[in-house]
Amino acid sequence: MASRVMTSAERTSLHNAARDLHTEFRGIFGEETIESLLLDSYSELAATATVPNYLVIGAERFARQRLQALARAQASSPGRVPAVLFVCVHNAGRSQMALGWFTHLGGDRAIAWSGGSEPVPAINPGVVAAMAEVGIDVSNEFSKPFTDEFVLAADVVITMGCGDACPLLPGKHYEDWELDDPAGKTLEEIRAIRDEIKDRVANLIEKLTSA
Repeated sequence: MASRVMTSAERTSLHNAARDLHTEFRGIFGEETIESLLLDSYSELAATATVPNYLVIGAERFARQRLQALARAQASSPGRVPAVLFVCVHNAGRSQMALGWFTHLGGDRAIAWSGGSEPVPAINPGVVAAMAEVGIDVSNEFSKPFTDEFVLAADVVITMGCGDACPLLPGKHYEDWELDDPAGKTLEEIRAIRDEIKDRVANLIEKLTSA
């Protein structure tokens, strides 16, 4: 597949996004680091995007998450909250539900990110509907790859069916959750997966925050 050509409007928008990120991370990262990571985030998302309208917005959000993770990985504060990375194949179902539950149940007691080994253009609409039923809105989330920043920053990496493509870094705590893939499942079947993930996430938060 040929790489997508960035438009002049997107270049301008990315320049403005880089400026905003530099203001946000002033004193932590330099302009070159921020711009490089932002452009890389754009390229990663453009590789699977089918609707380019929100590429720049997605790239800015993705870059911000990566910068936050990188800042955490480089910090050595003993009082920082636990961090978790949820990884599945497409980052469109299981890992997004896990992240939604983790954010909902964990609050500010811990932090989490999600990613996929083979990201797809959009989150599974059945997953969005199932999570909405329990009051968790994941409609604004987007499928993205896991990157080194997230793996380095995480204390725990939860894998879900990504096999050999799952990230592996010595010294990290890994857990593999055997869960059905919601792709192709009915809403009723997705509800069962959703509820199992809730129980697993609740137990994980309890372990992380009670130590």
